[in-house]
Amino acid sequence: MSDIVTRFAPSPTGFLHIGGARTALFNWLYARHTGGKMLLRIEDTDRQRSTKEAISAIIEGLEWLGITWDGEPIYQFARAERHRQAVEEMLAKGNAYRCWATPQELDEMRELARKEGRPPRYDGRWRDRDPAEGPKDRDPVIRLRAPQTGETVIEDLVQGTVTFPNKDLDDLVLLRSDGTPTYMLAVVVDDHDMGVTNVIRGDDHLTNAARQTQIYRALGWDVPQMAHIPLIHGPDGAKLSKRHGALGVDAYRDMGYLPAALRNYLVRLGWSHGDQEVFSTQEMIDYFDLAKVGRSAARFDFQKLESLNGQYMRAAADADLLAAIDALVPHLPDAAHRLARMTEARRAQLAAAMPGLKERAKTVVELLDNAEFIFVARPIPLDEKATALLTAEGKAHLGRLLPLLEAAEWTAAATEAAVRQYAEAAGVKLGAVAQPLRAALTGKSTSPPIFDVLTVLGREESLGRLRDQAG
Repeated sequence: MSDIVTRFAPSPTGFLHIGGARTALFNWLYARHTGGKMLLRIEDTDRQRSTKEAISAIIEGLEWLGITWDGEPIYQFARAERHRQAVEEMLAKGNAYRCWATPQELDEMRELARKEGRPPRYDGRWRDRDPAEGPKDRDPVIRLRAPQTGETVIEDLVQGTVTFPNKDLDDLVLLRSDGTPTYMLAVVVDDHDMGVTNVIRGDDHLTNAARQTQIYRALGWDVPQMAHIPLIHGPDGAKLSKRHGALGVDAYRDMGYLPAALRNYLVRLGWSHGDQEVFSTQEMIDYFDLAKVGRSAARFDFQKLESLNGQYMRAAADADLLAAIDALVPHLPDAAHRLARMTEARRAQLAAAMPGLKERAKTVVELLDNAEFIFVARPIPLDEKATALLTAEGKAHLGRLLPLLEAAEWTAAATEAAVRQYAEAAGVKLGAVAQPLRAALTGKSTSPPIFDVLTVLGREESLGRLRDQAG
């Protein structure tokens, strides 16, 4: 078996959306699983819509997800001369021809097809005419001389055998009248020249696969193995849209998802390995097989993604979560404010609080929000629930507790012993003291373990916050 070469070939007309990210992941995993290569091709032939910003967004999105490619990215537009050369080969073999049909004639063909209930297609009027008859006042397009009888069959690694009657596939345009290559032609020439052995992409390209197979045969080239994976749908079964989560990978980064968790979630959209849900990257590479990709559309579920991300957060090393925060903060709407507050002292406190913080957060954004108590200045703001906890009775408990804490050694164990001793002496449950304590220290009704909070904030800051609220 020859070495496997896959490719990911996005059009740089916007961000790297979640469906494209999964396609890239499947190509990457298949290449790594088989010991092959994955190449990156930027299909920038649409000059009006392709932008440098979109190219950067796609490359950054792949890098953030941890999807690497072999060699330098290939830019399709730069290869236009090679695409034209391939058409010259087809013309020389008689497998392509010049066509001078006008836009008006093509409109008339479409209208007639509509009236007769046929799919609109070119009627082949220049297929067998002598090019010498072509008008001199305009340049022709060049069309594929496609087979008109029989079938084009795709042996797809996911969809199985897919058959297209050739009568339903017309003589598609290879070169426009201005000499620019069409997408269909460019894809075939590039895949061939790049040595691509396996084309793995969305099943919305299945009809393209038939047309591209005809171009391969017209050029006398081997057709790559195809694998068309089902699209991703929303939870309601409709095609994935922005309201479902069809956002750019950068949006998931900014919402605080970890790249490893998003990768794990994406691999399970349409592929399975028994009942296993959580995979290390190496397990994904070891187990990935196109035979286990299903044919039905996968459903995107934010709740599942959030739950999985929570698992990854709890399992992550504290240092890795700090690195994730560093990567995230510059992209947040209040980045400048957050960065200004991230002093070395605050960073050290954040690191100390991490074991308690990560147990309660499903995203990095939520973790940062829960860590807000570290960054706020005195007197700290209280949310509604915290205010409700600081009743006159609660404040009185804090006032009587203060001397015990002032005398205590500043460790989680020692402060806990002081608070328990106070609650016992006062004849109240621990929660009756711990909840007002939490509200006064964090401004919220939920937080990491309260004795960890005392340790993280330190003696001076903790006692200052308690004095601000004590009755």
